[in-house]
Amino acid sequence: MDECIIAACDGASKGNPGPAAWAWVVADAQGRPERWEAGPLGTATNNIAELTALAELLESTDPAVPAEVRMDSQYAMNAVTKWLPGWKRNGWKTSGGKPVANQELVTRIDALLSGRSVTFRYVPAHQVGGDALNAVADQAASEAAVTQRAAGTAHGAVELPVPAPARSAKVGTGSGAAKSARSATGTGTIRAKFAGRCHCGTSYAAKDTIAKNPNGWGHPECRTAPA
Repeated sequence: MDECIIAACDGASKGNPGPAAWAWVVADAQGRPERWEAGPLGTATNNIAELTALAELLESTDPAVPAEVRMDSQYAMNAVTKWLPGWKRNGWKTSGGKPVANQELVTRIDALLSGRSVTFRYVPAHQVGGDALNAVADQAASEAAVTQRAAGTAHGAVELPVPAPARSAKVGTGSGAAKSARSATGTGTIRAKFAGRCHCGTSYAAKDTIAKNPNGWGHPECRTAPA
């Protein structure tokens, strides 16, 4: 069997912005968490924490070995896989002419991805029966955000962070139950009646799926992205 690194990374911000941290976890050949690391970021946004987690993971793994990276941040994944080429063509400006948010981190990740094989896999967070590696990374980042201390196997940790119990949606028959189920499963989206532009700077077309965020309507994955 060809060798492949299986890993997950996550970021946390208690307040967004607020006390923040990043974390990653790498599995052994059987898929069991083998080593992990987490680091504090002081006060930062969730998106900065997510991007930093990916950069730290890439810097801590062998670039010669193909990797599968599991993440629950669609913003971070889209930033480095979908939006990055356009940002580079536009001189690190969004389609609206604004500077790309978190450019230094995105540039760092772009350089780390150069010449290596990395497959990104989106895994929903806090799901019953969800991805075990992501759950460990999520917990490690959350704990480091609170303590603002580095942790992990390289720092002498002999045990893995224990993830908090996953939440499951309660299914009922009333409209309130339906609304709760939509919220718990990450829906609450609509089809755009007209074309528009998300605050990330990328346009969306009429009939595309969009969601409400603090800055207006835009891509569902940008609901936590800063303007």
